[in-house]
Amino acid sequence: MSTVDHIDRPYGADLPDTVDPLEDVLALIGARAERAATLTGRGEWSLRFPPPAGAKFNAVLEGSCYLTSDVLEHPLTLRAGDTFLLTRPQEFTLSTVPHLPAQAASPLFRATRDDAAVTGPPTQPVTARLVGSSFTFGRQARTLLLDALPPVIHLPAHADGASMAPHVLTRIDHETRTRRPGANPVTEHLAVVLLIDMIRHHLSHHTGGTGWLHGLNDPVVATGLRAIHTDPAHHWTVRLLADTAHVSRSAFATRFKRTVGQGPLEYLTRWRLEMGAQRLATTEQTIAAIADSVGYGSEAAFSLAFKRELGKPPGAYRRKARQIRQA
Repeated sequence: MSTVDHIDRPYGADLPDTVDPLEDVLALIGARAERAATLTGRGEWSLRFPPPAGAKFNAVLEGSCYLTSDVLEHPLTLRAGDTFLLTRPQEFTLSTVPHLPAQAASPLFRATRDDAAVTGPPTQPVTARLVGSSFTFGRQARTLLLDALPPVIHLPAHADGASMAPHVLTRIDHETRTRRPGANPVTEHLAVVLLIDMIRHHLSHHTGGTGWLHGLNDPVVATGLRAIHTDPAHHWTVRLLADTAHVSRSAFATRFKRTVGQGPLEYLTRWRLEMGAQRLATTEQTIAAIADSVGYGSEAAFSLAFKRELGKPPGAYRRKARQIRQA
């Protein structure tokens, strides 16, 4: 970590109520779900979907189908209650038979009313019914979250931790079909619940990855991460962070670096600057006030670190963010 001026604050024996790092990151990147849409397939059908800009989920409400994508070695069988999440901008196909010639899905959805598309021979029985939505994020979502996840996460209906998924899907389906007042925000919030469930499922079944997200699987590293996110402006040292986890300084530093991929103070610096960037983009606070709020003792120290890590001074970053908002 580079030398910066920190605010020297007394460190108490206990932290305040700890902050969940995943919740913190989701709030920072502004995870939001778009309006949900349904797809009913009859007989044999195959639809090709364009790459999502952020991330996208689909869930099978009834019947079954296959998911095909270049990132999958084999087509993925999806049954009723299954959900999948795409975290990369990748084209994908949903079909009743793998490798069946596909038609473009976008024109089909553009031509529908109430986001309820139907495909396949109309006289044939329903072979699958799905509901889906895309997620949009603010800045740094790929760096802070999506790149830490695999290209496809599959949450089977029978998986551990998926017991609530059918209830969430049923409610999304009901809100999408009835379009009662307030349906859109309800489905958007429920879709974010599914997003969190799929991230949890991934973490519980993949313990060997690297990055802050995988650090939540390690009790020692997770304790340090929670301490940083609870009070990022504190004058943290590796020793103080190790003390929160009740391990030695060297053991904590080694486990943190091995699991997260960077040292604890490097992570602290980056998180402070990400918080500073978010406040520059969304508030009218002065740069000096923002610097103080994220743990820098002077505006100059914050500006130097900000330019080194994010490529431009805080003032220029704020002006660019305002231009984007006004465009």
